[in-house]
Amino acid sequence: MLQLAFDIGGTFTDFALSDTDTGVLAVWKVLTSPDAPAAAVIDSLSERIGIGAFVPSAIAGVLHATTIATNAILERKGSRTALITTSGFRDVLIIGRQKRHDTTNLHIDKPAPLIERADIFEVTERVAPDGSVVTAFDANHAREVAMRLSDADYRSIAVAFLHAYANPSHERQMGEILAALMPDCAVTLSSELSPRFREYERTSTAVANAYVKPIVASYIAALQTALGELSIRPELAMMQSNGGLMSASQAREAPIRCVESGPAAGVLMAARVGAAEGLSHIMSFDMGGTTTKLGAIDDGVPVVTPTFEVDAVNYRPGSGLPLNITAIELLEIGAGGGSLARTRMGMVSVGPDSAGADPGPICYGRGGDTATITDANLVLGYLNPDYFNGGAMRLSAEAAAEGLIRDVAAPLGLSLHQAAWGIHSVANANMERAMRVVSIERGRDPRRYALVAFGGAGPLHAARLARALGIPRVIIPSGAGVGSALGLLSAEHKVDAGLTHVLRLEENARATIAAIFAEMEARVPDGVGALSRAASMHHVGQGFEIRVELPDDVTDIPAMREAFFARYRQEYGYVDRDTPIEVTDWAVVATIGAAPTSLLALPSREGTGRSGSTRPAYFPEAGGMVETPVFDRSNMKPSTAIHGPLLIEEPECTTLAAPGDSVTATLHGNLIIDIGAAR
Repeated sequence: MLQLAFDIGGTFTDFALSDTDTGVLAVWKVLTSPDAPAAAVIDSLSERIGIGAFVPSAIAGVLHATTIATNAILERKGSRTALITTSGFRDVLIIGRQKRHDTTNLHIDKPAPLIERADIFEVTERVAPDGSVVTAFDANHAREVAMRLSDADYRSIAVAFLHAYANPSHERQMGEILAALMPDCAVTLSSELSPRFREYERTSTAVANAYVKPIVASYIAALQTALGELSIRPELAMMQSNGGLMSASQAREAPIRCVESGPAAGVLMAARVGAAEGLSHIMSFDMGGTTTKLGAIDDGVPVVTPTFEVDAVNYRPGSGLPLNITAIELLEIGAGGGSLARTRMGMVSVGPDSAGADPGPICYGRGGDTATITDANLVLGYLNPDYFNGGAMRLSAEAAAEGLIRDVAAPLGLSLHQAAWGIHSVANANMERAMRVVSIERGRDPRRYALVAFGGAGPLHAARLARALGIPRVIIPSGAGVGSALGLLSAEHKVDAGLTHVLRLEENARATIAAIFAEMEARVPDGVGALSRAASMHHVGQGFEIRVELPDDVTDIPAMREAFFARYRQEYGYVDRDTPIEVTDWAVVATIGAAPTSLLALPSREGTGRSGSTRPAYFPEAGGMVETPVFDRSNMKPSTAIHGPLLIEEPECTTLAAPGDSVTATLHGNLIIDIGAAR
């Protein structure tokens, strides 16, 4: 039985094909087709089928991670969307929050909503925070609004009424009217998607879901049809932001849950690799061609957040579009192999914009005309121009050098290698700053963590990033270049449910808490393999909460209090046991079905016999360009350590170890880089 997984990134599309009967695992990657993301998938699979790599009818599962929803939001290329809200509250989305994400910037701009004010319509109705009806739903007014929308050619509509989380009846009536008068229009009800308090965040989530819903539905339908034409017929399973899979039909209704799906899969892979090597505290470092994604695993479990932001500015809370959906905690920055390098105010500047797959870096020879990190790494000798992507692509070091001289070296009066090293170093500095946010600024001591590095460019930058942060150990998984695709193979189907019910965490709340969880668990389908519970808590008087994983017995109030104190200490460094605790949001996460494929299977490789070769590579730690050993990863077996400087090549990525680093292969096929161990 075969499991097919593919992750469409901004530059490359990664594949993993697992035979669960034999344990054989094949991985590969191809350039993404930006204008038609599914085209690269279908073309690559057609080619593989044509050469007999697999039989389509043997595929029992198709797992997919995509950036289509994320890109539609970032590029503001979603469907024409309207918002229907309570009379008098038309500007909730426009006003947002008063908090400034950068108090020293006098010219700060608030996050721009996905829709204009002219696309927001009011309906007469009002519900109080306790769910009681203040103003009855005016069905006639609602029909008038629906008719106006029908005449205006909207493709999608979000409905977000005041306090609908406490009483969704008015939203449901509005939904019925829209279904009757606009049957071809996609509709999102905030009370179904995110029944949680805070009007701005709930409205933003509903609008974002509506904004991408027609696009994602069309994409999934077209992809499913194209796969069917290849005789690959299982329904797509889509990766969610929370690290679980959901069906394609569920993704069509709630596509906003697929935002950051690829990066979430990568964190799952990092957690599995850490567990295989006996490590429970992991930082994940996923550097691809367009962006870098950073995450954390504490005590063996990926860190989850009940809300996150898309398109944040300089990692600052409150600077992006808030989404009230459960997600693996990630930080994403514009630093990838294709990030563009320029000069700015007499200094080297890298990113956040990228050359992507089309035209790509200069060295790809596809029309790129601005230097990138990949061009710099090629000039520094870190990449093999004849073995990039396993030899499927040939890189031009001469074109890369010309671009670097023109764009960076000549304007700044630097030599070619100084310019290339400057680009590499600035990129590392940008990623180091972001990693400090994930680690130190969130209460994690990087000296207690290992860094799992993957993505096409991650293993090349990981050792120096780890050294800068004081991380003692780097793990390069087997198949690191397609890490997110491998993460899909380890994912489980998950369903989560949540709601808002504000109460103090006191002994007399036991019965209420039990009723809350009974209501949520009733929404979970049959076939549950595991169930976890969480709550968002704060001290009375505080404005925002932290997510706390709860004990199995959710009526054990002392245990719930201790869980909150432990999480609070991790976040803030101290505990206040005197101020009462208040819970605002409650959540359950159900795992559905069978356990996932093990990641201990290794990609099938044939040794190329290239071990023992060398090439000049730039290591300023060793004095500049030095003749550097190059190893073929497929020939490496668990044995004695080898010492940097060195390069280790495999088809999908290249690993760099700096002078003083020690590298060993493990029984699970991973590479362990002990930073500075050889000194």
